[in-house]
Parts: sequence; C-alpha cells; structure tokens
Amino acid sequence: MSLSVLLPAAGSGERLGRGPKAFLEVGGKTLLEHALSAFAWAEEILVALPPGHPQPPRSGVRFVAGGPTRQQSVWNMLREATGDVVLVHDVARPFVVREAVERLLKAVGQTGAATLAIPVPDTLVEERSSSYGAVIPRERYRLVQTPQGFRRELLLEAHREAIRLGQDYSDDAQAVLALGHPVALVEGDRRMFKLTYPEDLELAAGLARTWNC
Repeated sequence: MSLSVLLPAAGSGERLGRGPKAFLEVGGKTLLEHALSAFAWAEEILVALPPGHPQPPRSGVRFVAGGPTRQQSVWNMLREATGDVVLVHDVARPFVVREAVERLLKAVGQTGAATLAIPVPDTLVEERSSSYGAVIPRERYRLVQTPQGFRRELLLEAHREAIRLGQDYSDDAQAVLALGHPVALVEGDRRMFKLTYPEDLELAAGLARTWNC
C-alpha cells in the first residue's frame, strides 16, 4: 500500500508562547525539520503551514495552507494526498520511533484505523474544588499519541461527515470513531512526547543530544 504522511504545522503555539511551534528549534533543527527527517522514507509528505508563511525549501515535500483548526489543516492535506494509507503526525512530537510507526502501519493494514497510545503512569484523580477527589482506575485509560494511521478513503469519509455535522475533533481517531468504525490502540513510545509547555523544550533539548532513532 502506498503511504502519505500529513504534518499539520499551522498551530500558533500559544501555550509555549514562542510563535508557531513548527519553527521552534530543538537540537539545532526546527520541529518541522525533525518531522520531515523522521518520515523521509515515505512516498509522499504533505505539510500544512500557517497561511502566508513562507515555504522552507525541501525537495519532495508538498505544502498546503493550514486552516484555523487542526481538523481543517488535516482536511486541506487529505484532499491532496494520494496514498492508500495516511499517517497524521503532529510536528510538536519531534522524536519519532520507527519501530512504533511500523507497529502502527501493521495495525492499519489489519483494521483500517489505528493510533499509538501509552498507559497512564501516574495516579489519576478527579479534581473537586481544587481538592483530591475520586481515584480513577488508570489501568483502563491511555494517553493518545501520533502518528495516527488510516485508510485514506476512510479518513476522507470521516472528515466529510464531521463537516456535515459541524463537528470539530481534536484528533482524527475521534472523527473515524464517530462513523462507528473501531480504532485500534497500538503500543506507542514515551519518547514520542508532545511539546506543549515551555519546560518541555528543556526535556526535548536533553533527549536531542542522544537521539539516534
């Protein structure tokens, strides 16, 4: 099956407070450059950039205008993609473990839709008026990662239905699940964490010094 990798990179990075997240540097490379290098083996890569943002020179990469939401950016890329399977990956996760991606692709081939996920390592509680509330059994829960993988036609159908219903999802697995199609959970990797807060940049800088995946 042919593969397209979709990289939504149009986010403003408000919580980090340092401008568009895709162009922050970690270990001497922007987050976008990390993602492009990680998926250089794919047949097709599409990137959604902030509207009007200059396109960095990169052979073999197609750039499209991003939208006001992540879902809109993915939709813009999805309409241009040609692969039988698409992987959607957030550039805010600069460290991509190839073995985890291979596990994901195997699951997509079997089920049509899958996402990486990892167990919740900490005690999980309900907050009640800023106090310690009920303990929630963490064994039943997972932290979702990207990339997420889908048969392209399935994800297209899910996005069309989301647009018809006026729904905006925070990830593509939710849109596919809303169609009634199951999404397999595949073992992820804790090194594929998402850069969200300023202190995450310090963790990423440390990992970048030894990264060789």
